Amino acid sequence: MIRVMVVDDEALIRTGFQHILEASGGIEVVAAVPGGQAVRTARERRPDVVLLDIRMPDVDGLTVLAELRRLPHPPVVAMLTTFDMDEYVATALRSGAAGFLLKDTDPDQLPYLVRTLADGGTVLSSKVTRTVVAGYLNSGPREDAARSLGPLTDRERAVLAFIAEGLSNSDIAARMHLSTGTVKDHVSAILTKLEVGSRVQAALLAERAGLLKPPQDRRGP
Repeated sequence: MIRVMVVDDEALIRTGFQHILEASGGIEVVAAVPGGQAVRTARERRPDVVLLDIRMPDVDGLTVLAELRRLPHPPVVAMLTTFDMDEYVATALRSGAAGFLLKDTDPDQLPYLVRTLADGGTVLSSKVTRTVVAGYLNSGPREDAARSLGPLTDRERAVLAFIAEGLSNSDIAARMHLSTGTVKDHVSAILTKLEVGSRVQAALLAERAGLLKPPQDRRGP
């Protein structure tokens, strides 16, 4: 059972997300609270995944994210936004968010996205403009990004490429014929060697370094 906490200043959003997720099976919403109650509730309920509003009137979503990341057993956090362009998204990714999605995400997709997060995958809403991500990708020279991949082994590079495609640990394990535990070990080593705090940061670094082939080159003959 995946334990989820929804953090949003609007009760309607919290209730809606709770109903959608719990109706899908295998997901329990252990709390649905406004921002001011998020950190205390996370300590008490220990959710696996937190869906966190990036803009709230009572407390800044980025502040909550930072506090959640400092917990002894930090949950996976994905940021919620109502905007196609949100200047805070890049900051959230740098601060360790596992991705972001729009509040009007298709209800049929929401449980799948939560399961992806719980399994170590990343969630970057296809509706959100790539300008935000592009700003992150252009934050440093590509040569520096390429050099940062130097300490990785060939297998770790292969795992990183799949991370950059948004695959979860179990999906990567299936593709590479490895156990999920082995993939988790590789992911941990990758984050340590790249000196980044999240899979999203590693994925964006990989893209900036040119590790990924263009989509047309991935199709094969």
